Amino acid sequence: MAADPSAAAAPADPDGPDAVRFTWNAWPRSKVEASRCVVPLAAAISPVRSPESLVVLSESFGHSVFKDSFKRIFEGGEHSLGLSFNGTFEINCSKDIKVQGVIGPCTSLEKKGALCADTIVGQGNTTAWKMCGLDRNTSLTVFFDVSPSERSGQPGHQNPDLYIQFVTSYQHPEGQMRIRATTVSRKWVDGSTNTEELVEGFDQETAAVVLARYISLKMEIEEEFDATRWLDRSLIRLCSRFGDYRKDDPSSFSLHSNFSLFPQFMFNLRRSQFVQVFNNSPDETAYFRMLLNRESVTNSVAMIQPSLISFSFDSPPSPVFLDVASIAVDRILLLDAYFSVVIFHGMTIAQWRNMCYQNQPEHQQFAQLLQAPQEEAQVIINGRFPVPRLVVCDQHGSQARFLLAKLNPSATYNSAHDVPPGSDIIFTDDVSFQVFCEHLQRLAVQS
Repeated sequence: MAADPSAAAAPADPDGPDAVRFTWNAWPRSKVEASRCVVPLAAAISPVRSPESLVVLSESFGHSVFKDSFKRIFEGGEHSLGLSFNGTFEINCSKDIKVQGVIGPCTSLEKKGALCADTIVGQGNTTAWKMCGLDRNTSLTVFFDVSPSERSGQPGHQNPDLYIQFVTSYQHPEGQMRIRATTVSRKWVDGSTNTEELVEGFDQETAAVVLARYISLKMEIEEEFDATRWLDRSLIRLCSRFGDYRKDDPSSFSLHSNFSLFPQFMFNLRRSQFVQVFNNSPDETAYFRMLLNRESVTNSVAMIQPSLISFSFDSPPSPVFLDVASIAVDRILLLDAYFSVVIFHGMTIAQWRNMCYQNQPEHQQFAQLLQAPQEEAQVIINGRFPVPRLVVCDQHGSQARFLLAKLNPSATYNSAHDVPPGSDIIFTDDVSFQVFCEHLQRLAVQS
């Protein structure tokens, strides 16, 4: 982009965007806007919906996050973003259910009717929405309400099945208009007597993402909303409803495999940047929530609960627990937290690297060990937009905080005597996942 010499003397545009904004118009063309006027991102993003623009959070225009993200927009082939334009999203459903609203990158088309529920969540009071720009990862959250006047548990109920149809129309980058219709049919289940079918149909990853988006919305529009307490109460009710236990006996508590990871998701959600906003600026919080509201379930789960992979001489690359106990001096850890990718070297690995053992022919295996997480991190970065920040750090180094902030604090300064040699501790007063589960089991089984 060429700079205009006269721009230095021109007054800042009060309505101009902050830095650079990529705008998706209704038709397949894009524009890049720039301004010296600083407008907070948090003020430009609606708490109800995400914008249809491409937003990149970066420290500067020279940072690799911005430069690589900018290049990705113009890439073609299998690495393209798959951008589409001029989209509309419409819902048709049986009369037994009503549409409460949508959370995601869309705008209401004000198509009101009998299918609209009285209670509104996000963009509601309509059954059609405009999506100026969308890609292959765009994901919306739709909320429904069961109509009490149409539901009946009596024998001979005339509507044993319900259906929901999602109709998405958009303009392909090549210019053709396309329509994709997805119709889903389900049977009514009496939750008071038949919980087995509800349990078998429960998707804990999707449920975690829906809850994350819902509480992000409530934190924006409700000033006194306590997200942590609301999450705790919701999790206790769910475990009390679907758990298997004896009354007042926490040791007997167990969950079905379809629910087994859900408490872990909620534990990490409580500690995530979506709920704990103290260390983030309002602009950063708005950016994180904007991507949470528009990305796929897989990507959104990575934002809530990062994945951790271990690289060592003793075993091939394998997933390990998101716990401080996974740190070892002879191990390399790769953390994928969606917004950042962290390569963490144990103390011994870092010392060998600093002594340049990887450059010696007799230590080729060590060189391959160092290279393996780099290659895996590059695969993650190449498949993601906006491009995540790559952090390469060592144990006890200043950048190690990017990893430690995401780990379960099973070992803290209060329990340092129980830490095995070569491991690490986290200086925090937060409860560990083990303590969290103990309290959850005790409250769930109460009479």
